[in-house]
Amino acid sequence: MRDLAVVVPAYNESRLLPGTLAALAVQSDQDFTLIVVDNASTDDTAAVAAGFSGEVEVVTEPAPGAGTAADTGFRHAIRHGATKLLRTDADCLPAPDWVATGRALLDRHDLVCGRSVPRRDENPTWAQRRIYPAVVRLAARAGRWQHRSASARAPFVLVHGHNLAITADLYERCGGTPREALEDGAEDVTLLNRARQHSERIVRAEELVVETSLRRLRGWGARRTFLWHWDRRYRPQAEAVHVR
Repeated sequence: MRDLAVVVPAYNESRLLPGTLAALAVQSDQDFTLIVVDNASTDDTAAVAAGFSGEVEVVTEPAPGAGTAADTGFRHAIRHGATKLLRTDADCLPAPDWVATGRALLDRHDLVCGRSVPRRDENPTWAQRRIYPAVVRLAARAGRWQHRSASARAPFVLVHGHNLAITADLYERCGGTPREALEDGAEDVTLLNRARQHSERIVRAEELVVETSLRRLRGWGARRTFLWHWDRRYRPQAEAVHVR
């Protein structure tokens, strides 16, 4: 295990996972261990990951939930010696310098929350590229009030579970990502709030970039997607929830 590990939770992602793996295979910094966590997939996600031409460790987590799968991957990496952890999801395309940027940022910070932009290969509309991200940013500003805490050592910042970097030390000290069903809470926000209790070295980094799929936004619409992210105020049918 190298000192830096990239963790990718994946559930039924045989179609989009190859793109994520390909994006990671051309990173400018290749000195990392790639861990794909197969989260009880019913398709051939695990086989796709194992059969990729690059070096991939496949870990299985039967309990559903993005946070649960991420936690399994992070703790696997830590047990095997990783000290720096990056996470993206199986429908995302990290920028070519994503690993290098994450590594450099973790030399100075304990938790780094990166920037999310729409996947260009999904041909986003102007509104999807401009308006929806702006609404998300405004919601994050409001979140500073919702998540204010007298004991927090760092301010609340916009966080995306599919684009973050954290030291193994802080991950273990704060308790890590919650092991819960996806519909029960925003695991990335919980991780951030846990981390804020233990470190002041937490930042939002616009230079740490991944492209993410628009499929949830297009499938649910802007209002429902926004309400889903806002403390799960929209909850779809159970079979539609377990999606990355």
